[in-house]
Amino acid sequence: MDINNDRVILPYQHVSQKVLLGFLLGFSFLFIAVSFYFNSFEEIINGQFKILTSPSNLTTDYFALTTVGATFFNSGILMIHSLVLMKITKARINGPLIAAFFTVAAFSFFGKNLYNSMPIVLGAFSYAWITKVSAKKSLLAALFGTALGPLVNEITFNIGLPILPGILLGNSAGFVAGFILPPLAHHFVGFTKGFSLYNIGFSSGVVGTIVTSILRATGVVIEPVSLLSSGYNLPLSILFFFVFASLLVFGLYQNGWSFKGYGSITKHSGQLSTDFLEKTGFSLTLINMGLLGLVATTFVLVLGGELNGPTIGGILTVVGFGAFGKHLKNVLPILLGVILIGYLNSYDMSATSVIIAGLFGTTVAPIAGRYGFFMGMVAGGLHLTVVSNTSYLHGGINLYNNGFAGGFVAALMIPLLEAVHYHREQRRELREPVDPAEEIELEKEKS
Repeated sequence: MDINNDRVILPYQHVSQKVLLGFLLGFSFLFIAVSFYFNSFEEIINGQFKILTSPSNLTTDYFALTTVGATFFNSGILMIHSLVLMKITKARINGPLIAAFFTVAAFSFFGKNLYNSMPIVLGAFSYAWITKVSAKKSLLAALFGTALGPLVNEITFNIGLPILPGILLGNSAGFVAGFILPPLAHHFVGFTKGFSLYNIGFSSGVVGTIVTSILRATGVVIEPVSLLSSGYNLPLSILFFFVFASLLVFGLYQNGWSFKGYGSITKHSGQLSTDFLEKTGFSLTLINMGLLGLVATTFVLVLGGELNGPTIGGILTVVGFGAFGKHLKNVLPILLGVILIGYLNSYDMSATSVIIAGLFGTTVAPIAGRYGFFMGMVAGGLHLTVVSNTSYLHGGINLYNNGFAGGFVAALMIPLLEAVHYHREQRRELREPVDPAEEIELEKEKS
C-alpha cells in the first residue's frame, strides 16, 4: 500500500467488490433517472417497445428511432442486465468486466436491446456448459458478443417472415452466433496479437460477414443503415462533462488529491490483456476513465459533431476501456491520425461516421503504446480509410464495425513493425561490445 498525503491508496485486491458494484450500479440508475428528465413514462415505454421490435443495423441511432429518454432507459436496463449476469456467474469485477459493462451501455444507444442480446448471451453460456468451462469465463464473450444483436432483429422483423417463424429463426441465429463466438475470439486474438482491443469485434465481423453473405445469396437485402439525430449537444454535453469530471474528482480524492502514479498507467502499451484496475488501483483507473471521457467528449464537440447515439456510444466505450488498455498517451495519437487523414482527404470532419471512426478507432491504441506516437497516428489514419469500407461486408449486423476494421489494421501493421523492431535490435546488439565475463557465463549455461 502507498501512502500519499495521509490517505491510503488501495490496490486492486483490497478494493471491495461492493464498492465496484456500487460504482457500476450508480451509472445504471443515473441513466434511468436521466431518461425521465427527457421524456414521460408513457413515452419511454412506447419507445422501448419500438426499440425492441425494430431492425437495429449499424447505424440506427435510437435517439432518432424513438426518444432520448427511451434510449437512456434502454441503456440503463442493459447495464443492470449485465450486473445481474455478473452476480449469477459470481464473477469478480475487474478491468475487462468494466470495459464490457461500458461497451454494453454504449451500444445500447444504437443497436443493442434486451430482445436481441438474450439469445447471444444464452448461446455463449451454453458453449461454456457443453465444454465444461466455468460460466464466469464465458461472461466476457457473452457481454461483448452482443455486438451481433442486430442479426436477431434483422431476421425477426426485417426479412419478410411471419412473426412467429421470424422470432424462432432470429433467436436461433443469435443463439448459434453466441455459441461460436467464444472459440472464435480465442483463436482470432492471435491474428491481431492483442493490438486491437476489440477482439470480439473482429470475430463478430467475420461471423456477420458469413451470415450476411448467406442471406444475400438467398435474395435477402441487408444494407447498413444511417439513421442519425441532432440538436442535443447542449444538454448532453453538460451531462457528460459533469459525469466525467465527477469521475476525475472522485479518483483524485481517492488518490489524495493528486495525479501521483498516473504515469504508471501510461507506461503500459495497453496490449491485451492490460487490466489497469489490477495493475494500478481503483483511484488511478477512475482518473484515467475521467480524463478519457473529457477528451473524447471534447473531440466530438471540437470537430463540430453531434452528441447522438453513435457518438455517445463511442465516448462511453473509450471510457470503459480506460480500465482495460486505453490511456491518454496511446489514445491521442489515434485521434490525431484520424484528424490528419480526414483533413488531407477532404472528409467532412463533423460527420458522425468520421467522429466514431476516431473514437472507436482507439481499438488500435496499443500500437501507439508499443511503437510510439508517430506509428499511432499512422494506425489512426489507416483505420479511418479501412473502416469506411467494411460495414458493407456484414451489412451492419456487427455493431463493432471498428473492431472488425481495427483487426485488419493491427494484422497489417504489427508483423511489419515487429520485423523492423527485430532487425533494429539485431543491429544494436552487433554494435554493442560483449562483456567477456557474460560470454563465459553464457557458454557455461549452454554446456
